[in-house]
Amino acid sequence: MVDLEEAIVARLESHGESFEVLIDPKVVNHIRDGKEVELIDYMVIDEIFKNAHKGTRASEDKLKEVFKTLDPAEIAKIIILKGEVQLTAQQRKEMLESKRLRIISTIARNAINPQTGGPHTAQRIEMAMEEAKVHIDAFKPVDLQVQYVLDKLRPLIPIRFDKIRIAVRLKADEYARCFEDMTEMGKVMKQEWQKNGDWIGVVEIPAGLRDDLFHRLNAKTHGTVETKQLK
Repeated sequence: MVDLEEAIVARLESHGESFEVLIDPKVVNHIRDGKEVELIDYMVIDEIFKNAHKGTRASEDKLKEVFKTLDPAEIAKIIILKGEVQLTAQQRKEMLESKRLRIISTIARNAINPQTGGPHTAQRIEMAMEEAKVHIDAFKPVDLQVQYVLDKLRPLIPIRFDKIRIAVRLKADEYARCFEDMTEMGKVMKQEWQKNGDWIGVVEIPAGLRDDLFHRLNAKTHGTVETKQLK
C-alpha cells in the first residue's frame, strides 16, 4: 500500500453523497488506460470514505446502494473512472509529461514519412507537437489522443501509421539470438529452414521500428544478417 504522504484523493459525487478514496497518483493512468492492476496495492487503506481528510467512512448501506458491492478495490476503480482526482501542481506536471512521452513513443513506433518510406524520430515528432501547440490530457488514455495528435501534425510533416514487412535471412547459429527481437517488435508471418541450414522469414512490424530492427539484427549477427523491405 502507498504512504499517506504520497497519496491523493479520488472523489465521486453520487446519490447526494461524496465517496472518496486515498490512492497512489500513479495508478490513475493505469486504471483509465484499461490496465489490469492490483488496485488494493495502490490504496493507503482499503476503506471508502465520505470525507477522507476527516476520516469519515461511507456507510455500508450507501455503498451497496450506489456501487452494488462492498469490495473496496471495485469501488475505488469506479471512483477513479467516473470521478475526479485532486492532484498537486507537481503531480499533474509529472503525469502530463509521462503521458506526452508515451504519445510521442507510440507515434514514433508506428508512423512513417510516406514520402520517403522511412520512420520519423521521436525528436522530430516532439518538435512538430511543440510547433502545432498540441494539448495533452493528463488523464485521457494514450490511444484516444494519438489520432488527435496526428491530425495536428499532418499540416506540418508528412506522416501516417503503417506496417511493413521485412524479409530476413539468418545463419542457423544466429537464429536463437535474433528470434526474440523479431517477435518482440512484430510478428513472424512466414518462416522456413533452407537446406544449407539458414533460416529465412518475413517479419511484419510497425513502420517506425524498421531502423531499430535493422540495428538489433546487425548488432547480434555482426552484420551478417540479410534484410530487405518488401513492397
